[in-house]
Amino acid sequence: MPLETVLTDSINNATPLTATATILVCDDDPTVRLLARECLESDSMKVLEAKNGEEALALFAQCQPDLIFLDVDMPRLNGFAVCKAIRQTEKGQTVPILIATGANGNRSIDQGFEAGATQYKTKPINWALLSRDVKYMLRAAEAFAALKAQQVQLRTLAYYDPLTSLPNRRSFVDQLTQSLNEAAGHQRPLGLLMVDLDHFKRIHDPLGEALSDSLLKVVAAGLQERLGALAPRGPDPHEAINRSELGSMTIDLMRPGGDEFNIIVRNMKDSQTLTQIASLVLETLNAPLTFRDNHLVLSASVGIAIAPEHGLEAEAIIRRANIALSAAKLSGRNRYRFYDDTLADDAERKLRLEADLRDALESPDQLFMVYQPQIDTASGLISGVEALVRWSHPELGPISPALFAPLAEGSGLISQLGDWIFKRVDTDIQSLKESLPSYLTISINLSPLQFTQANFLETLKVRLSELQSNNAIELELTEGVIMSDADDSLLKLHELRKAGFRLAIDDFGTGYSSLSYLKDFPVNTLKIDQAFVANLGNDSGNSIVRAILALAEALDLDVVAEGVETQEQAHFLTRHHCKILQGFLLAKPIPLQEVVEILDVDFSHMYRMAET
Repeated sequence: MPLETVLTDSINNATPLTATATILVCDDDPTVRLLARECLESDSMKVLEAKNGEEALALFAQCQPDLIFLDVDMPRLNGFAVCKAIRQTEKGQTVPILIATGANGNRSIDQGFEAGATQYKTKPINWALLSRDVKYMLRAAEAFAALKAQQVQLRTLAYYDPLTSLPNRRSFVDQLTQSLNEAAGHQRPLGLLMVDLDHFKRIHDPLGEALSDSLLKVVAAGLQERLGALAPRGPDPHEAINRSELGSMTIDLMRPGGDEFNIIVRNMKDSQTLTQIASLVLETLNAPLTFRDNHLVLSASVGIAIAPEHGLEAEAIIRRANIALSAAKLSGRNRYRFYDDTLADDAERKLRLEADLRDALESPDQLFMVYQPQIDTASGLISGVEALVRWSHPELGPISPALFAPLAEGSGLISQLGDWIFKRVDTDIQSLKESLPSYLTISINLSPLQFTQANFLETLKVRLSELQSNNAIELELTEGVIMSDADDSLLKLHELRKAGFRLAIDDFGTGYSSLSYLKDFPVNTLKIDQAFVANLGNDSGNSIVRAILALAEALDLDVVAEGVETQEQAHFLTRHHCKILQGFLLAKPIPLQEVVEILDVDFSHMYRMAET
C-alpha cells in the first residue's frame, strides 16, 4: 500500500484530538497574531505568540509546540531562516510547520518547502479555515509519528534480539559487511570474536527455558558492561550515520542466537587488543555466579579472526573465526584461539575424522577396549582396571583418544560412543566370566557432556542392568564437571550410588572443589591428576600430593595416583599411604584377557626397590 494511502486512511480515521495542542504563532503583525489566537483558541488550542524570528526560536526551544504557524516576511530573521533553523535541531525535525506568504508565485512556496515547511497558506488568510487546516496537519503529524514508530518497531524486531536487546544475526552480518568495507577503504584493522558458552546445555536442561533465558540476559548485561568500559559501542548502522568518519575504537556485542555471542572491534590498535578483550570475556564469565539460588560457574570458548589479515569478505572472516572457535573447544575449552592457516587444515582433517568415527562405531574391528591395571600398594596385586577405548583407523593407524574424544563430544557422537563402551566392556567381561575375579573393580570414564544430558541417569541404569557381571563398576567424573553445578551434581551422584555404581573423581586437584562439598559427595575414590604425580620431587608437588592424601584419609576415601612412571614417584606415594598406583611403571593398558593372566603377579618390587 503506498505511503500516501496509509497516511490518508490514518488521518481520516483518527479520533478527535484529546490533548490540548500548543500552537506557536510567529508574525510581526499584531493583528495577524490576534486573529490567529481567536481562531485557534475557539477550537480549544493553546496559542503562543512570537513577534519575530528570534522570539520564535526561543519559544520553540523552551515550550516545544505541537505546530508552528510562521510568517515568511519578517525583518532581520525571515520565516525561511526560522524554519531552516528549527529543522536543524533534533526536536524540530518532525514538528509540522505551516508558513504564510504574501508572495504570489511558486518561487516563494518552493523556498518554503526547501527550508523544511510542511504546508503553506497564501495571504490574505482565510481565517475561517485556519483551525480546520491546523487540525488536519496535527492529525497528519500524529499518523506519520505512529507510522514511524511502527517502522522503528519492525526494524527492532528485524535487527535486534528480543531477549537481550543486542543486535541479532541479521544485524551482525550487515554490520560486519559494512565495517569490512570501511576497513578496506580506510586501511583500518577489524577484529571478530566469536564466543560460545561451554556446555550450556548442562545448565539449560535443569533450569528450563525461562530461567535459561534469564541467565542469558544476565550474561549479556555483564559482558556489555565490561566491554563498554573498554570502548563505546558503534553507532546504529541502520541510521544515517557516516561510520567511515569514526576514528576511535568501538566494540559491539551481538547475540546471533542460542548461547553464542559475537564481538566486532573496529579501529583497534593491533591484535594485542583482541587478546585483552578475549581475556576479559573469559574473566567475566569465569566469575562465580549465584543465579536463582543456583551456584554456577560459566566458561566460554573464543575464536578470533582479523581483517584484512584473514580476509575482507564477511563470509571468509566468519568461517575463519568459527574454525578458531572449534580449535579452542578441542583444545580444552575456556580459552581463546586466533585463526591461522594450519587450523584450516586441521578443521578439514577433523571433518573427515568425524565421518570416519561414525563409520568406526558401526565397524566390528576399528574400536576396541584396553584395560590399565591398578595396583593395590598393600598387597602388590591388581585390584582394578581402568577401561580405555582405542581407535585403529584403517588408513591412518592409531588415533589418539586426546583427538577423537573431543571430536565425539563436539559432533554429538559422545552418547553413541558411551553406549558402545558399555556394551564392549560387557562383551569382554562375558568372554572371561569363568576366570575374572569379582573383586576386580572396572572403572569407566564419563564425558562431561554425558553427565549433563537429560536422560543421563536412566541410560546408565539401563546399562548397569544389562551388565551381567559381579564386578563393581566405578564411574569416573572430572572434578570440574561435578563442581560446575554442585547442587545438581550431588543429586545425580546419590542416584548413581543407589543404582549400584561406585564413583570416582578423576583429575582431582585441578578443579575448585571445596571440602564442604566434597564431604557430602557420595564418592568412593579420588584420582590424583598425573600432572601432580609428574611434579613430585619438588616442594610444591610434594605438598599438593600430601594434602590430597591427607584429605582422602580424613574422609575415608580410596586414592588412585595416575601417571606413575618412576620408582621415585611410586616410593613417595606408598610412603605417604596412597592405596592404589596406576601408570606405565607398573603396567600399560592391555586387553582384559592379558590382565587375567597377570592377576597373581606381585608388583610391589617396582615401588619398594627405592628403599634399598
